[in-house]
Formats: sequence, structure tokens, C-alpha cells
Amino acid sequence: MERRDFLNPKILSPFKRFEMMAHSVVEGFISGSHKSPYKGLAIEFAEHRQYVPGDDIKHLDWKVLGKLDRYYIKQYEEDTALRAYLLLDVSGSMGYRTGEYSKLDYGKYICSVLTYLLTQQCDSTSLITFDSEIVHRLPLRSTVKHLKRINDVLRDASPGNETSMGAVLHSLATMTKRRALVVIVSDFFDDIKAITRALNHFAHKKHEIVVFQVHDRKEVEFPFKDLTKFTSLENDEIILADPMRLKKEYLKQFNQHQEQLKKCCFQLKIDYVPMYTDIPFAFAMAKYLAGRLRR
Repeated sequence: MERRDFLNPKILSPFKRFEMMAHSVVEGFISGSHKSPYKGLAIEFAEHRQYVPGDDIKHLDWKVLGKLDRYYIKQYEEDTALRAYLLLDVSGSMGYRTGEYSKLDYGKYICSVLTYLLTQQCDSTSLITFDSEIVHRLPLRSTVKHLKRINDVLRDASPGNETSMGAVLHSLATMTKRRALVVIVSDFFDDIKAITRALNHFAHKKHEIVVFQVHDRKEVEFPFKDLTKFTSLENDEIILADPMRLKKEYLKQFNQHQEQLKKCCFQLKIDYVPMYTDIPFAFAMAKYLAGRLRR
């Protein structure tokens, strides 16, 4: 698999004029706009707390250490920066490719651009990759160093096991305590009832959710005509079949799945964004961001 650099200036430069801002009131949806009730490590001093192993020593209060011979950390009023969780599906089906980019490649570009924009705003971003379980999870950070770490994870990510989106998303919704922007990038090839329950879980916790559904055009149109060997990307099962006999039923089930997902997103006020790997990425992403800013 080709290792791409997702911090390439050629990729990111067209997006410099955009900002990625949440619509709804999450705790700190625009950087620096409001004071947070939570304590963090930011600008205005709030209080001390005792040092615990793992704390950054640059926040130690050396005056207190000199007077009391005890280690205390300075706590500050936390800036109300946006917290964004980018959830990227790296299951086997995301490796499907009939053109230049696989669905996973396209998903990686989506995550890289959003991470870049959020970091430019000093907003905190967490990248989580998953298939049937969480594969890689980076914590919320807003530094350039963190942006490079995300780039490394994206560059190394490869299609993995079968999908179990419902269970994974449920667990992530449980872990995500404070309201945030949650971006899910996937083909959503999994049980639609499980997906719906998981999206309901996120919505119930008042997160703002954006769904990027990535497809290869041939998955949508099923243009195959000759006797074709179909190989599962998730369990290596091989079927030799006449696609003309399968097409009607395939398209029926595919379209039903799509309608159910769109209906769920509409009912929960989730931003649903279809993406297709044959459309130039910069064009598709710029169109979405421009529309978001207008709203």
C-alpha cells in the first residue's frame, strides 16, 4: 500500500480560508469565546492541585515547592476550544478501489483536512481508527506536534478486519463524557439498526455529529456485466457469479440501507455528507466546507 503524506501543502493549501466550526452549543464551540466551568491548563490562573506522575513539570509552581517542599500544579481557566473526535473506519471494505483512491485513502484525506483546520484554530482533535474494535486512539490535543502524530497514524493505517460499527460507536459514545463535535468517516457497511442505535447514543449525549459516507462509484451503480469473481475484503470469501442476476436485488438492498441511514441522520439532525472516490477530493471537501460556513 502506498504511504501518502497527508500533511502535504499541496493538499492542505486550498483549505486555508475555511474554518471548521460547530453549529450547536457544545462546551466551547468557538476558541476563546467563552469561559469554561472546567479547569485546564490555559491562560488565567484558577487554583492549585497536587502533582501526580505524568503531569507536565512545566506547570509546577516552584514558589510553592520552595515554601512547602511539596509539588503542586497550577490550574487555569480552560479556554473554550472545540473538542473534535474524528472516527475513521479502517475495516476491510474501506480498502475497495477501482480508481486512483480507495475509500480509506479518501477518508484519510477528510481527516487530515479537518485536523489541519481545527489545529489552525487551536481546537483539540482526537483521531480514532476502528474496525471490529478500536485500532488506534490519539488523545485530544491542539499542537502542531499532535498534527504530525495524526499524520503518522493516517499514513500507516491499512484496511483491517470485519466491521462492527455499532458496538465500537456505542463504546466511544460512552467514553466521550463532554459534548463535542464527532465526525464519523466510513462506508457504513454494517447492520443499519446497530448503526442507528449508536448514532442515537451520540445524539442523546448532545454531541454534534457529522457523517461522511464514502463510496466507490461502482458500489453505487453496480455496472458489472460479465461473469465476475467477487472477493470479500473482510473475510476473503470468494464468489463467482453472474452480476446481471444479482444486480436488481443488490441495488434494492443497497438503496434501502442508504435511505435508512439518511432518514436516521435527518431525524437526529446529523450532518450527512456523501462522498465518492471518483470526484476530486479538493472539490468535494471545499464544497462541503463552503456550505457549512454559509449555514
